[in-house]
Amino acid sequence: MSTLLAKISGQEILPDSPLFEAIQLAKNQNEQRLVELNLHYRTNADMRAELTAITGRKIDPSVVVSQPFYSDFGKHIQFGKQIFINQNVTFVDLGGITLADQVMIGPNSRLITVNHLASPDKRRGLSVQPIKIQKNAWLGANVTVLPGVVIGENAIVAADATVTKDVPVNTIVAGNPARVIKTINT
Repeated sequence: MSTLLAKISGQEILPDSPLFEAIQLAKNQNEQRLVELNLHYRTNADMRAELTAITGRKIDPSVVVSQPFYSDFGKHIQFGKQIFINQNVTFVDLGGITLADQVMIGPNSRLITVNHLASPDKRRGLSVQPIKIQKNAWLGANVTVLPGVVIGENAIVAADATVTKDVPVNTIVAGNPARVIKTINT
């Protein structure tokens, strides 16, 4: 866990706080690299090299990330092995996104770890919670995963689902909000 992530986890981060300023400074360090990621065609090896630089972590050669790929921060993403991410996927990763081995993510999906505060007088403030996608989980096309969610091992999230709570292992969820529709026999 990065030092910044340890400081912001579980906190209300208000716009006039030192934490908010620290987030903006850290975000600015990666902003140009994140924008340039999609300006030119990149081979899989080039994408992994760029993501290694962005995340500060080595990306396994078995990982495939299709272009375009979007992130607002980049430093708080952890990739396992044999991961496939389709095109137009967005990671809002300030709160931390962990992808275990063999995860597949369909096109136009969004993993969002940041939320604004509900109180009207604090609305511009932030809170963050991590997202964890466990081994062999599959997110279909146009899936949205909200802060604090764990997608269980072997789970499938159907296309267009909005996941607001944890998904049990070996289940299929669908809908908005996503709910269990089937158990997978292993």
